[in-house]
Amino acid sequence: MSRRVVVTGLGAITPIGNNVEEFWNSLKEKKVGFAPITYFDTTDYKAKLAAQVKDFDAKKHMDPKAAKRMEQFCQFAVIAAKEALNDAGIDMEKEDPYRVGVSVGSGIGSLQSIEREHRKLLEKGPGRVNPLLVPLMICNMAAGNVSIQFGLKGKCINVVTACATGTHSIGEAFRSIQYGEADVMVAGGTEASITPIGVAGFTALTALSTSEDPLRASIPFDIERSGFVMGEGAGIVVLESLEHAQARGAKIYAEIAGYGATCDAYHITSPAEDGSGAAKAMEIAIADAGMKPEDVDYINAHGTSTHHNDLFETKAIKLALGDHAKKVKINSTKSMIGHLLGAAGGVEFITCVKSIEDGFVHATAGLTVDDPECDLDYTKGEGIAMEVNCAISNSLGFGGHNATLLVKKFQA
Repeated sequence: MSRRVVVTGLGAITPIGNNVEEFWNSLKEKKVGFAPITYFDTTDYKAKLAAQVKDFDAKKHMDPKAAKRMEQFCQFAVIAAKEALNDAGIDMEKEDPYRVGVSVGSGIGSLQSIEREHRKLLEKGPGRVNPLLVPLMICNMAAGNVSIQFGLKGKCINVVTACATGTHSIGEAFRSIQYGEADVMVAGGTEASITPIGVAGFTALTALSTSEDPLRASIPFDIERSGFVMGEGAGIVVLESLEHAQARGAKIYAEIAGYGATCDAYHITSPAEDGSGAAKAMEIAIADAGMKPEDVDYINAHGTSTHHNDLFETKAIKLALGDHAKKVKINSTKSMIGHLLGAAGGVEFITCVKSIEDGFVHATAGLTVDDPECDLDYTKGEGIAMEVNCAISNSLGFGGHNATLLVKKFQA
């Protein structure tokens, strides 16, 4: 007998707000988080814009000594996890620490430490490489540091599936609670890859927008779209078994009811052109929740603003939902925060939960010029106040990874 799983805590660090309330209000106001990159000189780079996290000082939120021993992707994860745990009201002194787990992923880990220490290796030799390079660099350290900071001794995993990382991490946490491996899971994704090699690599792949106009750079489903804008941050949630949440009188935001995961088995960067893999992930999530396509009110699309993704995801939604695809509200949070890579799914899942709680679907901010091939309702223009009983969040990652989460209004 699988257990019901609910969402009781939310935490976010994003380019348009360093906590959930700030982030959600910015989404509602259509605030765009793109600006020229300040982390390094972009003179020789085609892509000049990114969605950097602003006014972030880890030392204000955690022990300065601990912050110093963490790279930025870990700092983001720990601080977002702190917000989520506080929001959920989890008191670890009252919990069995072996029943509280972590499922926090990062697509890349720390490119900053690799770049920094590689430079030292070339200029000063191997003896000068930082002894902490490996634990600073490897991507499971976000999960490890969250566990250490908060004393969470249960299952601790790191899923790495490129841009589907955050969604898979929450999905696997959901399964862990459903089948009794944990009572509480801290789950989501984190990323900080706005670095010379990160930007150069994605540019070489022709994945990034080279627009220098912040309002025309990340424009999902728009016919003039030309690539994504790199973002950074973290989205972390607290999931609990319904019994555990009710026993401690927790505030319940929503119920996570379905999870679908597939692979296109097609190409290392392009989604399957007919959308079949992503469609199947949606179908599995809907069936897992015991629901029908007609029950879905809102889809938070992967919506990267690349030509292929937006076209093939549109096809996938039509395949999965049939006639209902025309009636569902769709948007792309990436129109305001860019693509947070491994953190995207975590932040976008939070967006779905807030949409249910607040009865609001935000606009796809950059969308102004319709693409005849992208012919669904992408919430163009302004956001809309509406009842959201059931939302799904899609993430599609390089390698063909497809992941979908279904979250619905909680009913006892």
